Amino acid sequence: MTVLKRVFMPAATVLTTIALLSACGGTEEEPTAPASESSEGETAEFNDADVTFARMMIPHHEQAVAMAELAQGRGGEEVQALAEEIQAAQGPEIDQLNALLESWAQEPAQGMEGMEGMDHDGMTGMMSEEQMAELEAAEGEEFDTMFLQMMIEHHEGAVETAQTELDEGTNPEARELAQQVIDAQRAEIEQMNEMLGAEGQDSGDDDGASPSEEDRGGR
Repeated sequence: MTVLKRVFMPAATVLTTIALLSACGGTEEEPTAPASESSEGETAEFNDADVTFARMMIPHHEQAVAMAELAQGRGGEEVQALAEEIQAAQGPEIDQLNALLESWAQEPAQGMEGMEGMDHDGMTGMMSEEQMAELEAAEGEEFDTMFLQMMIEHHEGAVETAQTELDEGTNPEARELAQQVIDAQRAEIEQMNEMLGAEGQDSGDDDGASPSEEDRGGR
């Protein structure tokens, strides 16, 4: 009996030690879930300013695309080329803004179709229905001048909205898009002002030529 006790007691001690080690090992592996929750929170980080930016910029861009579509068959070559660039840039941005709202689990923006008959005062640079009808009825040089003047005002509104997002928004992707809008549309505003200046100069040259010719003829 004395021999048996000396053999089996250490074995029991070993089993107890293994059980304790296993229990300790299990507690060390438990705290893993909170990390995934925090990472999800970081990817979905946004505030009210981000949502407002997306909801306002979508119909704003949609109207710019609608204006650009009117240029086809009505405007001059230079204006039509600019209109195509506007469509190519702002179409994908509309898709990106819609995707952001969806990722934030926010209601989609109200598009241009749902805004017919509504006041656009809260959306800087938006054209009224009457202005859009006037643009659609214009052709040639009249269309070019009207399109450039309207699009400059429209772009200035987009730049203002995007600057508000930079000042108040928190979502990195939305802020990056806002800066992209500012850079692209400021460059196009400068381009359109130059185009208007060239048109005015050509018109002035034509107006100036006629009186001189008449004077020479009268003499």
